[in-house]
Amino acid sequence: MKISELSRRTGVPMPTVKMYLREGLLHAGAKEGPNKASYDESHVQRVRMVHSLLRVGGLSVASARQVVAAAASDLPLPHTFGIAQRAATAAGDPGDVTPAALDRVRDVTADWRLHGDGPGRIIAARALAAMERSGQHEAADWIERYAAAALLVAEADLDLVDARDGRDAKAETVVVGTVLGDVLFAGLRRAAQEHVSNTRYASTGRPGPAGAAPTTTTSPSGSES
Repeated sequence: MKISELSRRTGVPMPTVKMYLREGLLHAGAKEGPNKASYDESHVQRVRMVHSLLRVGGLSVASARQVVAAAASDLPLPHTFGIAQRAATAAGDPGDVTPAALDRVRDVTADWRLHGDGPGRIIAARALAAMERSGQHEAADWIERYAAAALLVAEADLDLVDARDGRDAKAETVVVGTVLGDVLFAGLRRAAQEHVSNTRYASTGRPGPAGAAPTTTTSPSGSES
């Protein structure tokens, strides 16, 4: 197919597809002459994956290039996971992590098979330190319950990877699942918080499932309905 057809099939504007090619996010098509190339289903899949990583996952072009390269390589899957995790992780300021917070995270994850203080531990310690600075001190067994939930999610993530056939399919699932899984889980967590709060506080006079405050929707023109 021509690049115009690739654009139509994926729903991604042709200038954007060309940018993916220039930035090395999309492998080149088969040459058919000067300034002409043909593309196949592998290009359709790659364009959709890259578009999702950038638009929904929020990766930069440089980070997306890293994870796409890792997915297309022969690296072992744990290495691909590591690259995807680091690409999806904001660098932040190392000074935000206090020794006490990092020790707390290390203690909670002491039985986990980790290689040093990778991005997961650092992210968790930074968040914990920020909460403490904000006056939100950790309640008893709160972080342990978070860790238990994280293990359940990780098992689901790896079950999804294992369900794919072949290294390439597994690697793509690692990349997409790591980046977009963060977005998915954040959305489900928000929905779960709403559900639990409406259920737990229904008898306190706050809006609950049976008497929730009416919501309004805003149309593209800005009017409410």
